[in-house]
Amino acid sequence: MKRFISLFLTLVLLLCLPTTTARATGNGNMNTGGGGMGQGTSQNKWIPGNDGVRITVIDTESGAAASIPMDFSNQAQTGGILHFGKVSKLQYRNGTSLQLQTGGSYGCIQPANPMPTIVSSTGRNNIESIKRYFCSEYACMMVAEAAGMDYDTMISGRYKLMVEPIAYFTHNGQYYCMTATEAALYDQLSGGALRTTMPSLTHKNLPLSIFLEHSDLGIGAWAGNTNGTQSNTDIINSLGVGIIWFNDPPASDDPGGGSPGGGIALPDSDYRVDTDVITAITLYTDMDLTPDNPATVTFHILGTAYQVNNIVIPKDDCQLVWVKWHTPATPQNVNITVTVNRGTLSRDTITARIVDLSERIPPDPLATDTYPGYTVPPLPPNPEKLSANWGVWSCRWVPNWQWHADWKWHENMQWHSNMQWHATECTEACPRRCEGGHGEWRDEGEWQDDGQWVDEGEWEDDGEWEYSYTGYYASLSGTMALLPDDIVPTANGKDMKSGYGVKTEVRASLSTNATSGHCTTPQTALATFPEFQYKTYLRLLQRVSGGHNAKFTFRPNEFSTYRRNVHFTPVWMPDNTNYTVYTQVWDTWTPDGMLSVNVSDHTTIHQSVFDDWYTNRE
Repeated sequence: MKRFISLFLTLVLLLCLPTTTARATGNGNMNTGGGGMGQGTSQNKWIPGNDGVRITVIDTESGAAASIPMDFSNQAQTGGILHFGKVSKLQYRNGTSLQLQTGGSYGCIQPANPMPTIVSSTGRNNIESIKRYFCSEYACMMVAEAAGMDYDTMISGRYKLMVEPIAYFTHNGQYYCMTATEAALYDQLSGGALRTTMPSLTHKNLPLSIFLEHSDLGIGAWAGNTNGTQSNTDIINSLGVGIIWFNDPPASDDPGGGSPGGGIALPDSDYRVDTDVITAITLYTDMDLTPDNPATVTFHILGTAYQVNNIVIPKDDCQLVWVKWHTPATPQNVNITVTVNRGTLSRDTITARIVDLSERIPPDPLATDTYPGYTVPPLPPNPEKLSANWGVWSCRWVPNWQWHADWKWHENMQWHSNMQWHATECTEACPRRCEGGHGEWRDEGEWQDDGQWVDEGEWEDDGEWEYSYTGYYASLSGTMALLPDDIVPTANGKDMKSGYGVKTEVRASLSTNATSGHCTTPQTALATFPEFQYKTYLRLLQRVSGGHNAKFTFRPNEFSTYRRNVHFTPVWMPDNTNYTVYTQVWDTWTPDGMLSVNVSDHTTIHQSVFDDWYTNRE
């Protein structure tokens, strides 16, 4: 496996538009790098310039798609191309599975003004050209028209554009269209087929052609390696995506736990007390790690060494390595160190902050409480992570028995006779007076080697290690039901008077193809409330059933006379108000980070508890 220099193109585009202007202008924060892509074959090849982008209009407030994804390419694409439909990276991250489209044609838009090169084969992208193109009035009007949106509305600041690079290429003799995310998902499902045949395109230049420099839309900024092939997990989570925004740029993510719209938001680098968690790092290698030469990673946590053995990874590749452990019961900082005998770690020290959420219980509600000028706040736009993807390399020996000759000469010395007559003349003393004279036969032969060459070779296994990649996934979904407490005397379905208690039932379901050592089940749910603007105070729910289908309810309320599992609505809550409780479900841990889902439900407030309890004096 060859090491390739990667193409590095960071696309973070700022379109600073006053709402009264009709011309789009902007500034970009970009860089580039990379190198050549090697040679292809007739069965696996990509022609430079055969690229494009997939653009989706995103609602800034909700983070949801406001248009179907649209593909743009400078080249006309054949109707019979194999593709996976028009699906965005956000949809895949939220659990949409890869589905090959059959029987339908593929359509893309050819801009009248051609786009600059998106995926480079040389690493020499013209960054300024790309920036000018996607920040231009022409490009934004083209997208608005394709999306069926009013141009001025699209650039008003309410929407963003998500841009994903596309490559059109031949794989195993079939012509495909794939975004970087789709290529990584396909590679997982096919056991590493793309990584084996064309890694410089699908795992290097395509995903690294565009990535975020600042986290946005729940997608983290890429701060990892920008050389060589990238892992499927990194591509799915972070690479192959850019964001275009209008008016003011989005605020940077707050590492301390703040969220753009308030609410309770903690990064997944924090852990909760008394919780099963997973800590993961990435192991890179520039040599083949095989069963005969594996890597061992050791996590040192709170005096215990957690060892991960027999790690196998092909040369110039990587894999997530993780440990599952249980956090302490008290808040503290835990320093984690990681060591390895072979390969290079993405980091070797981790500081985990263990926090306790139970210290933020709302105060005792009083009958005299007031809130003049109260308005119903919007639900906080906290990010959620609904799906995760990771994988593990395995390795097996593929035998290839070959005969290795070893010719040797086997000696066999033999006498080869050569009888010759040696005559002498007859002398006068000879009584016979022989006419022919005298003589004798003599053997004038010689020793000769009558040996032969013998092949003393042997069969030898000239096989090699064959790697396969097993992809895993996990997805989290949730529902919430908020109802008046069972003892509220005048409740009618979801309709109730203020001042009484509400009960809740939150369900979180984990779906995964991995074993229990790969992930945890949902463990934590916390509710926030509109009277506190979904900030400051929270109720940590109790898990009443666990496993893959967990159920959470309120804990017994210390201010309840009967210790009901409720939260009391404020007596001052205005009439005709939807009283909405917002719940975040956390601590479903995977090697790819923590899954979380946000759910909410409401009751409707009409009148107050005082309307049920009064004295009628006549």
